[in-house]
Amino acid sequence: MSSLRDLLRPLVAAGLVAALVVPASPASAEPTVAELTRQIDRSSTELARVVETYNELREKIKENERVAAGLQARIGPLEEQAARSRADVGEIAVTAYKTGGLQTVDALLSPGGSGTLAERLGTLDQLTRQRQARIAGFTADQRRLLEQQRSLDTTLARQAAQAKQLTAGKKKIEKDLDRLYELRRTAYGSATEKPARKAGSAAKEAPAVSGKAGVAVRYAYGAIGKPYVWAADGPNGYDCSGLTSAAWQAAGRSLPHNTKMQWNTVAKISRSELRPGDLVFYRSLGHVALYVGDGQVIHAPTFGRHVEKRSVDLMPPYGYGRVR
Repeated sequence: MSSLRDLLRPLVAAGLVAALVVPASPASAEPTVAELTRQIDRSSTELARVVETYNELREKIKENERVAAGLQARIGPLEEQAARSRADVGEIAVTAYKTGGLQTVDALLSPGGSGTLAERLGTLDQLTRQRQARIAGFTADQRRLLEQQRSLDTTLARQAAQAKQLTAGKKKIEKDLDRLYELRRTAYGSATEKPARKAGSAAKEAPAVSGKAGVAVRYAYGAIGKPYVWAADGPNGYDCSGLTSAAWQAAGRSLPHNTKMQWNTVAKISRSELRPGDLVFYRSLGHVALYVGDGQVIHAPTFGRHVEKRSVDLMPPYGYGRVR
């Protein structure tokens, strides 16, 4: 045992010496402003995608609301029509009971009745044809009513599920946004930047563009300096697709408040065909801007920033579209 202790003693001593000689690892350095900026850019891009998903869900809910309203409008008259048909069928039953309709039918078909069998069958057909038509009408009305009600129930159930997703999405965005603004405060001393220009000050600089495109361009110039506000479409703040939809709404054209949906709505054009009022898409349809001519776009950039005018190549474009 003593020989084992003698063997271990120099090894332990050598370990203690090494621990004393080797310096402790330095404390983790605070991230630089450049590193924080890269984190902010990554977080902003990811969060912008989440916001566009949120916007898409809101657009789908709006569409379901329109569908539900249309179904409700059709169900009312169908209910009245079905009620009238139901009353007609009830009247047929009461009349048959009071007049002994079944006895009449039996008499017409019995061998002792007057006229030939063919004549008696013809009389019976005349008596029942109108009743059959009324009963068939009642059945068709009821079927249409039930189909419309099933469609409405399906739409309302989908809408309720989407509303639940929307609430969860909003909470996630707000939570992620708190972290993003904290990063901005650490990097820049403030969660939001000061606008380069006073809101509305650029409105007079809008180029002379005719028609509806000119209205959209002037609207976008008027938005310069207003803050980026997620899921907003003005007038006090915008996100990217909110700005383009609001600009074209001012010109009398309806665009969905979602970048992917806008891409699916516009006519696709090449870069050489760009003219003021066209839309420029970026980040695999994660961002959109309004082209205002002279190689420039106006866009709502991201969280903590303000609507600005920049080069069309502020990032690699995904594609170009013209509002129809």
